[in-house]
Amino acid sequence: MTYEENFNNLKKILMKADVSKFDGELAFQFNIVGDGQGIFYTKVKDGQLSIEPYEYYDRDAIFIATAKVFKKLAEGKLNPVVAFTTGKLKVEGNLDKALEIQKIVTKQK
Repeated sequence: MTYEENFNNLKKILMKADVSKFDGELAFQFNIVGDGQGIFYTKVKDGQLSIEPYEYYDRDAIFIATAKVFKKLAEGKLNPVVAFTTGKLKVEGNLDKALEIQKIVTKQK
């Protein structure tokens, strides 16, 4: 798959997340490695979710994995903590805020 295909697939899945009750702000960058590599970011601010296909410098954490792993995470088929502890997902930055990703991927509309 190309980066554009990976990004569009992941965005479609992630936009189903119900963040309407999320109070505050989180910004995560996702680095897709391997097939269709590229970078995108998600930002949750006051109950609104934005997903854009470029690097975001004011981020809380960076997640690094293959598109396949990100897809499983986004679909709720892979727990982020399990992915991290088994080495499928690398995380850089604020680990406390990175754990908040679990709230986003488990709350689908």
